[in-house]
Amino acid sequence: MIFDISHKTLYRYGAPVSQSRHLIHLSPRPFEWQTTRRHSLLIEPAPTARIDSLDYFGNPTTQLSIDDEHVEFVIHARSTIEVRGRASVALAKSPRVDAIFGGLMGANLQLDLDVLRFLSASRHTMPSPALAAYAGASLTPDRAVLDAAWDLTRRIFADFTFDNTSTDVSTPVATVLKQRRGVCQDFAHLALACLRIARIPARYVSGYLLTRPPEGKPKLKGADASHAWISVWAPESGWVDFDPTNGSMPGPEHIAIAHGRDYDDVAPISGVLLGGGKHTVSVAVDVNETA
Repeated sequence: MIFDISHKTLYRYGAPVSQSRHLIHLSPRPFEWQTTRRHSLLIEPAPTARIDSLDYFGNPTTQLSIDDEHVEFVIHARSTIEVRGRASVALAKSPRVDAIFGGLMGANLQLDLDVLRFLSASRHTMPSPALAAYAGASLTPDRAVLDAAWDLTRRIFADFTFDNTSTDVSTPVATVLKQRRGVCQDFAHLALACLRIARIPARYVSGYLLTRPPEGKPKLKGADASHAWISVWAPESGWVDFDPTNGSMPGPEHIAIAHGRDYDDVAPISGVLLGGGKHTVSVAVDVNETA
């Protein structure tokens, strides 16, 4: 499948911004099942300086410096991405949950570094007794690790309600567990916290999901959104993706952009401003299948 993706973000400031610095994660990284055919970033006002590089996790990033006074900031990412089917995985034949951590300790050093960085708790995936209890129903020591992750994925889908008014980016995962409501990034953080409690390496994946309008209705322009899901590591299979928001295993309609320990590592736009006062943000995302 080939997708054209438009992701436009507009900041309007209540007072002039005299200087700003931004870190952008909107350029897609390569994956075995995914190829970027075209990508561009339109930035207004034009940056004084721009540095394109890779971050610690290998994600493409863009660092911007804007030294001209402005009251609006626009960044428009456009990409054409080809996504292929992924290899099937025998979930029940993966190693036991209690064998993963010990196996990592005996693995080669480079593998340890690539995988262990996704084992520890992060700001959005802090453990708690309540999270450990919720995780324990799926992640029993003698269960196949990928089968256990799949069970956890389906339980989150069944137990939690998608509600884009109930949380924001600062909502702790313990609150999400208590209120049983949230959005895709909350459910990804919840799953990651549970897996890391069981000492299973797991990473946060940012991207997009093709959405389809109700039958007989047109697709509304700008009505799509960013999406988030998780990857779980097993030695024979490598990284395997799960989508707790939809209770599914991602396929060709999931388009990945970046991965990290949690949302903070791959936030689409972050930065600091001098001036600006109160501001508003509007985001319009379009994901369209072209082939």
